[in-house]
Amino acid sequence: MRIGIEAQRLFRPEKHGMDRAVLELIKNLQVLDHENEYFIFVQPDEDSAVIQETANFNIVEVDAGSYPVWEQIKLPKVAKKLNCDILHCTSNTAPLFTATPLMTTIHDVIYMEGSVKALLKSKASAYQKFGNLYRRLIFSKVAKNSKQILTVSEFEKENITAHLSKTEAEKLTAIHNGVSGHFHNERNEQRLQEVREKYGLPQNYMLHLGSKDPRKNTKRVLQAFGDYLKASGETHKLVLMGYNKTTLQADLAELQLHEVEQHIILPGYVADQDLPQVFQMAELFLFPSLREGFGIPVIEAMACGIPVITSNTSSMPEVAGDAAHLVDPYSTEQIVSAIASIRDSKVYYQSLVAKGLNRAKEFSWEAMAQKVLEKYKVMFNQTQNLQS
Repeated sequence: MRIGIEAQRLFRPEKHGMDRAVLELIKNLQVLDHENEYFIFVQPDEDSAVIQETANFNIVEVDAGSYPVWEQIKLPKVAKKLNCDILHCTSNTAPLFTATPLMTTIHDVIYMEGSVKALLKSKASAYQKFGNLYRRLIFSKVAKNSKQILTVSEFEKENITAHLSKTEAEKLTAIHNGVSGHFHNERNEQRLQEVREKYGLPQNYMLHLGSKDPRKNTKRVLQAFGDYLKASGETHKLVLMGYNKTTLQADLAELQLHEVEQHIILPGYVADQDLPQVFQMAELFLFPSLREGFGIPVIEAMACGIPVITSNTSSMPEVAGDAAHLVDPYSTEQIVSAIASIRDSKVYYQSLVAKGLNRAKEFSWEAMAQKVLEKYKVMFNQTQNLQS
């Protein structure tokens, strides 16, 4: 087989969930499959060392301006030129017209929920709004054109199915994401100190992965943290990854929590190689997201041996099982209570750590890549049978 994998954003310096998922897919396929030929389609950018070519894995840089031009015009042309048997688009979208048989990974369909008017009026950034509108506009056509559709959880499979015809739904398979091997609970004091100094981290802190995207629920985390400070009467620190000072100050002003700013540390973007240490040094991880297709940080935190507070909605119960403290993400009172429960009981703290370590072992990028490889084989055989 000649397999093309869309990894447009793989070389960008600041990678997020979908970028990291395709990176792990490629790395594990390089170990698993020495027979088939692969072409990894990327946009040129700074972090080109993130993946290396091997005997049967070829990096193909495809330069273009905007993402739609790259995906809709350049990508199908180069896939056809290289005689790919399969084009696997990995990030929710795909070309509307391509001669190459198409497989698409749809991580979530958040952009399909609610009205277009509500989408445009949301508090997401202009970039996020454009991306969601673009996905929404092409979703139906992409689903119809795809020979196979993958998603990342049974929860999301149900959501996607609601937007598909019966025939399209039969093409849909859920394959869980995984956790990388460098996320573990084996502490190296020298490495911990290096990361602490690099990001200016305090000795003790709670951890949250923030975002301007309202579904990440950062404002309620800030409110809950402020309420916990008042209730406990103690000094605590919150490390808020992925946020800047301007956004934080605006949010705290809206929440009338100006005094909380002195208790918050903003490390900015944390590189993937430093994330395990940032997790390991945290007292607990706050991830009460309103909506996730999977929620990779939940199992990464568990693998690093810290308790997790996450939501009782969307995919979170499926991913976390009984190994996290689940809360109503809309209730700051429940978030405050969860923090207190974990910090006030050593027994409960240790039970969550133990359960989390075991739970994380159930998710593997190798297993995910093996299942995707099997789907490539099924799709290739189906295509060959149709052509014969």
